[in-house]
Amino acid sequence: MKEFLTKHRKENAFNLQEAKSNFMQVDKITLKDIGLFDNEESIGLISHLNFCKSNGGKIQLDLYLSHPLASIAAIEERQNAIAYFISNIDLVDNLKISNGSTLVIEKFFDTGFKRIPTEVSLPAAYWYQFMSASDYSLLRYSLEHLILFYENLNKWLSVFETIKNNSIIESLVKKIKKNTTHPSLASLPASSKLENPQTILSLCHFFLYHYKNNTLQLLAYYYELDAYFSMAMAAKNYKFVFPTWLENENPVFEVTAAIHPLIKNAVDNELSLNHQSNLLFLTGANMAGKSTFIKTTGIILYLAHIGIGVPAQKLKLSLFNGLITNLTITDNIVKGESYFFNEVQRIKNTIEKIIDGKKYFVLIDELFKGTNIQDAMKCSSAVIEGLQNLRNSLFIISSHLYEISDGLKNFDNIQFSYFETTVREKELNFHYQLKKGVSQDRLGYLILEREGVVNLLKNISKNKY
Repeated sequence: MKEFLTKHRKENAFNLQEAKSNFMQVDKITLKDIGLFDNEESIGLISHLNFCKSNGGKIQLDLYLSHPLASIAAIEERQNAIAYFISNIDLVDNLKISNGSTLVIEKFFDTGFKRIPTEVSLPAAYWYQFMSASDYSLLRYSLEHLILFYENLNKWLSVFETIKNNSIIESLVKKIKKNTTHPSLASLPASSKLENPQTILSLCHFFLYHYKNNTLQLLAYYYELDAYFSMAMAAKNYKFVFPTWLENENPVFEVTAAIHPLIKNAVDNELSLNHQSNLLFLTGANMAGKSTFIKTTGIILYLAHIGIGVPAQKLKLSLFNGLITNLTITDNIVKGESYFFNEVQRIKNTIEKIIDGKKYFVLIDELFKGTNIQDAMKCSSAVIEGLQNLRNSLFIISSHLYEISDGLKNFDNIQFSYFETTVREKELNFHYQLKKGVSQDRLGYLILEREGVVNLLKNISKNKY
């Protein structure tokens, strides 16, 4: 049983890997930067999107969420499928196929029951029930879940088989229907009426020795169904909207009322980038909202290419070939690599990738934090002035180095925005609202003072510990 499902999952994963051209390019660093997966410090976005009822559904969902699509047709097909699930969400939510049921069915096919005779007479059935009581009890219990499983798949089919204009749903219906139309399944008794041991053993014989692979295949198909249910629930609960896709050769990204899906009472922002205005130079004080806005943009682009919808009021965009981020670079003590060296390598790798003429969205938070301010200014200016020439890609680059903005204003395709922070009686007020222009806030010392660090240092001086 486990081998069958593992093989099915490996085949799915293999098919996904074989068709890399069908997916938007996203590396592990980017997935970490946008917070897709769980880590030691926090629960990832992928867990917040999980509404699956089964472990198998969660595995299938992870496959879908790990492979953003690179075809407008494929994305819109998935969007439409999710929309159908949303419109029938109560039906799917009320299906009585629990994780417990799927686990019981998996265990049923993995258990070495005492052999059930091919022809089960009533006396033989009672004899089996008496002589193999524990096996019989587990067989009956498993059969109840099998019947429930088939009953609920037929309920799903009764509604979704009427949908004729979505290849994803039509394919799922066809696969499930093929394995639920056997004559022996036409007259399954209700699980509550399983009293006759002859009927129970005959049906168990059928499932164990004649319909095992079909049932296991149905489990795999149910996990696909469960993953789509989860995406529909997530889209509904988080009020995601489906974007409008543009068949443009040039990159376009226009979002209204964008928010981070996991922040309560989030302040929304809008952004418009295209090949004529392809780089946003973002400034603002620490904690003003720069990093969150950049991550929000990355999440929106990523989820749009998944087909699940996005946390915004409206989104209009072209298809992108890749999403690349530079948000959480670290040093590597084992390799003897400094923070600055790894920053340079990430920038180098990014440039080598995006000069292929394809469309990329590049997100960089705080260029060159690992060197002194003079070096950082010179390096940042060189990188930004070079990147802005790549009109086939879009960029958001944040920096504390507002001084370099004067030189960047010579380029008409660079726009400038900042997050404002106001100070009143040494209290900071973060507005989290994107504004046009360049911030010149320098609030580091104020924050140090506000948090009591300055006083601690003064006390050290006075007391001379």
